[in-house]
Amino acid sequence: MQFKIDFHTPNFVLEVTMKKLFQSLICSLIILLLNIQIFAGGTGKIAGKITDAESKEGLIGISVLIEGTTMGAATNLDGDYVINNLEPGVYSLNIGGVGYQKKIITNVRVSSDFTTRIDVQLASEAINLGTIVVEAQKPLIRKDLTSSQTSIDESQIRALPVESISQILSLQAGITKGSSGELHIRGGRSTEIAYNVNGVSAINPYDFGRTVQISTNAVQELSVVSGTFNAEYGNALSGVVNTITKEGGSKFNGTLTYYTGDYLSKAKDKFFNIDKVDPINNQVFEGTLGGPIPLLEDNFSFFLSGRYNHDKGYLYGIRQHTVFDSLSRDSQLADVLHLAQTGDNKIVSMNPSDDLNLTAKITYKPIAAIKINYDVVFSNSDYQSYAHDYKYNPDANYQRFQWGLINSLEYRHAVSNTTFFSLKGSYNVYDFKRYLYPLLDASGGEVSFNPSMSLDGLHADPRYQPEDKGNSYSSYTFVSGGTQPEHFYQRSYSTEIKFDITSQITNQHEIKFGLKSKWDTMDFVFFEVLRDRNNYLTPTIPDATNQKGSIDIYSRSPKQFSGYLQDKMEFDSMILNAGLRFDYFNANSVYAPDQFKPTENLTEAGKKITVSPRLGISFPITDKGIIHFSYGHFYQLPPYRYLYTNPEFEDIAAQPVYGNANLKPERTVTYEVGLQQQMTETMAFNITGFYKDVRDLLAVQQIRISSNSIYQKYVNKDYGNIKGITFSLTKRKLADDLFSASLDYTFQVAEGNETGADAFFIDLQSGRQSEKVPVPLDWDQSHTLNGVITFGGSKSWNLTLTGSIGTGLPYSPQLYEQQIYLRTNSGRKPVYANADLLFDKSFNFFDNSTLTLFVKIFNLFDTQNERFVYDDTGRAIYSLEESKGGPQATNKIAEKYPGVKSATEYFNRPNYYSAPREVRVGFTFEF
Repeated sequence: MQFKIDFHTPNFVLEVTMKKLFQSLICSLIILLLNIQIFAGGTGKIAGKITDAESKEGLIGISVLIEGTTMGAATNLDGDYVINNLEPGVYSLNIGGVGYQKKIITNVRVSSDFTTRIDVQLASEAINLGTIVVEAQKPLIRKDLTSSQTSIDESQIRALPVESISQILSLQAGITKGSSGELHIRGGRSTEIAYNVNGVSAINPYDFGRTVQISTNAVQELSVVSGTFNAEYGNALSGVVNTITKEGGSKFNGTLTYYTGDYLSKAKDKFFNIDKVDPINNQVFEGTLGGPIPLLEDNFSFFLSGRYNHDKGYLYGIRQHTVFDSLSRDSQLADVLHLAQTGDNKIVSMNPSDDLNLTAKITYKPIAAIKINYDVVFSNSDYQSYAHDYKYNPDANYQRFQWGLINSLEYRHAVSNTTFFSLKGSYNVYDFKRYLYPLLDASGGEVSFNPSMSLDGLHADPRYQPEDKGNSYSSYTFVSGGTQPEHFYQRSYSTEIKFDITSQITNQHEIKFGLKSKWDTMDFVFFEVLRDRNNYLTPTIPDATNQKGSIDIYSRSPKQFSGYLQDKMEFDSMILNAGLRFDYFNANSVYAPDQFKPTENLTEAGKKITVSPRLGISFPITDKGIIHFSYGHFYQLPPYRYLYTNPEFEDIAAQPVYGNANLKPERTVTYEVGLQQQMTETMAFNITGFYKDVRDLLAVQQIRISSNSIYQKYVNKDYGNIKGITFSLTKRKLADDLFSASLDYTFQVAEGNETGADAFFIDLQSGRQSEKVPVPLDWDQSHTLNGVITFGGSKSWNLTLTGSIGTGLPYSPQLYEQQIYLRTNSGRKPVYANADLLFDKSFNFFDNSTLTLFVKIFNLFDTQNERFVYDDTGRAIYSLEESKGGPQATNKIAEKYPGVKSATEYFNRPNYYSAPREVRVGFTFEF
């Protein structure tokens, strides 16, 4: 294992000038001096009413304190109290006053952006009951839920058979998985989700993918907003995922986990080598440590977490060929082949990965009213993706390297019991590389190249082979040698400054306000190593000035600014969330205003300004039933790669594709109505209907300049509409119950005039006509059912089973022989189903130590779900093309030359199926 991280480039510095920083700080100070009441995301609050047990009247002056902290409040004239600025977690309340018995309320759970309501009745001291301890129950319905939102805390995560945040999210109502495992919220594209970590964006601006992966053992709370999220959240159309990492406490604690396992499957006909079991094939090491910093216990605490996953994968090849081999036909006898096979015939994993995730948090509390957090999140992944064509030449499969780093510093100050502000700065880096061999310096040493560097003086590896070596007998069998020439490098730097404040100005009004500035820098390099038998006898890196078709280099630095104002109004009969958001964007690049002269009169792209109103209302219909309605406008910038593709507007292909720096933000208007109903002490359901009108989605437009000159560019043209219903049923486990359970069902119809930003371009290449009417989107799963059931007779053992079943995703049928192209996405793949299991047993040692043994089984029933299918059959199992002349001719040659593999084997694609059953066993030592 080797992790490659390169910090030496001079661009690895804050991309913020002193002028920008000074302006941002001055703006923040002015707001503070004006005492505007504002909010910091990622916190919740506790509120309630203290009344006399006999008269039921509100009690004034009763103290409500959070045990183990200095935080608390006193009740007002009506007996009401509010405690805000609380991190997500579990607390105990100490409630008492002169002349009244003391009560301690334990297990009070606080979730970010929500109010936890604790109403208490106190008896007079004349009734000698002593201190009463009451355990609070997590509410089954939320009075202040004005749009769909789910919060999952650390105890819930620990009980699930999951190993990643994505697995947790896929179990939530309204969230579906695409064919490649990407997540979609309520029918939106996977790039329409905003991922935040500790209030900081964790999105790569190049393609809107996630920059870091966080181990589940570091998560304090994971919240998913799938409805009309409040005005404080922006640059997202479908949903927001907030991850809050853990914080060190007043006592030392930690965990050490190890588990290992392998894939256990009988599907030998689909997965080569799957019957060879290695108990240590996939190994995971995890650990956490937190508590006070020695010698600074009163003010400083820390929390550290780490996870290393070594996975050899389940897709294998055979090194029958090396990259130096080739296949050629005899110049005199057409049926005679010359085929080199110099490989050692070893079995080689073709989708291995090494992943490292680290988090660190240092908390400083100089006084009770001030809190300073410094967070670091780092993840690194070295991996390969299975390439079917290279099954017998696995050394030619690309290597992939990616790492992400988030640094954030937050200063939070409680100005009073009802008002606090937060000032946060962050600096994030994401780096991705894909190549076969690394670049070399003049002495032949490997160079850890990144796109902020120059290619001058660098050389391609001499192992790159002429392009004609990477061939095969036909398109129905595997390649017999050669190398893949592409080098892809992308790095993003992001700097954010945020200022947020909140104030509970009255018992009914909580005002939030915030400002954020964001600067991105994107560096990009792509080229193909040149090597042939005529002009490039040695591997050559193309020159950007005279070999434009093989290289693309650019650097761009767009800017964003946003602000919001939110008022949460909480009345006995209604709760209302009303907000307004402002966004500004400067692409800091040029575009061609005249589409018929795409390389002339280039003009600075216009500044983009959007204003987004948001409204959410909830009101009770009974003491156990609540209806909510929400409405909002949402805007999101396109992934930056669509703005800056080929930014120099070069004619690098017969029909070049140009980016468009003048693209408008994509737009969605969302409506939602829902009902929460508690049926018993342990059961409740939630039903929600939603509708989304989506406009200005990206598309590729073909423009004909003349009879022999055509190009494509990205434009805001596509549209869609999404409608559906989600239903969830929850059964809570009480102390004497055997199990808890949850069940959710989603029905949705997601349609658009194109299935993605590049769909039109793909249609041009395939010959399919572009659609004129809405069609199902690629990820439109009409029916989805998720279930979780957890058994536990005591705290010493736990058995959890999760299951998902969904209708097949769309595909576009084609009948190649007749050149018939049916309507886009008019077919459906087979039904998808999966079940996972976790069983653990705990043993206590000493006073504070626990050893837990566990087994995890993923894909419990070893279901071979068909993620991808042949478009002439709608199945992954077979294709009608196998019986045609080309595949049959290949089969005959394979009989004569064993080194040429049959078309029958080639059509058996293991990557078309979901992963087979995997069993892992291990232990966790907690202290």
